[in-house]
Amino acid sequence: MRLDRFLSEATGMTRSQAKKALHNGEVTLDGELIKKSSAHINDQTVRLNGQPLSRPTDRYILLHKPAGYISATQDEVHPCVLQLLPMELRRGMQCAGRLDLDTTGALLLTDDGQWSHRLRSPKKACPKVYQVDLSDPLTDAKAADISERFTQGVQLNGEDQLTLPAQLVVLTPTRVLLTIYEGKYHQVKRMFSAVGNHVIGLHRLQVGEIKLDDSLAEGEWRYLTPEEVAAI
Repeated sequence: MRLDRFLSEATGMTRSQAKKALHNGEVTLDGELIKKSSAHINDQTVRLNGQPLSRPTDRYILLHKPAGYISATQDEVHPCVLQLLPMELRRGMQCAGRLDLDTTGALLLTDDGQWSHRLRSPKKACPKVYQVDLSDPLTDAKAADISERFTQGVQLNGEDQLTLPAQLVVLTPTRVLLTIYEGKYHQVKRMFSAVGNHVIGLHRLQVGEIKLDDSLAEGEWRYLTPEEVAAI
């Protein structure tokens, strides 16, 4: 494994931060100062500022999902999000939650099945924040009406129960933020359809306390920090 990748996995720092630490002479390999990020390691002892590092057993990743990728490990029609990860990271990874094919934004990946289950459990009621682009502009009165209906819960076609209370924040007449606490099939699109509007763009900004980095371009990823992992 490349040394900069090992540092990223062991500490949660970004690849650029790992390269900076190497350049600054903060990393040793079996006691030898190493500055090359392309150096490869096997069983050597890696230290950062004198502290030994080890790669965590479980891996937790935040991916900025592009449109056109399916949230699955394999598919015969569409490319899968795992293809956006390096080959050596794909083994055992699963999607902790899903985004539709045309939806972009924050998607969590892990090989920790229990953590993934906690995140997806209805009992957890983990908040998810979406930026939603609408086909029909909202007047102030219409926005207030939709906000009230979402707070009370709406009836989705084919569902027995109302949706959990959700919060709407209007950014522009055609762009809003919506926070939901469950993950029904195509839920955001179906919620707006239930109130007579149509979603033309959907982007997830946040899952629980984990926010999508502004600097993370579509298709890019990073490891979660220990604090982010513990927040689920």
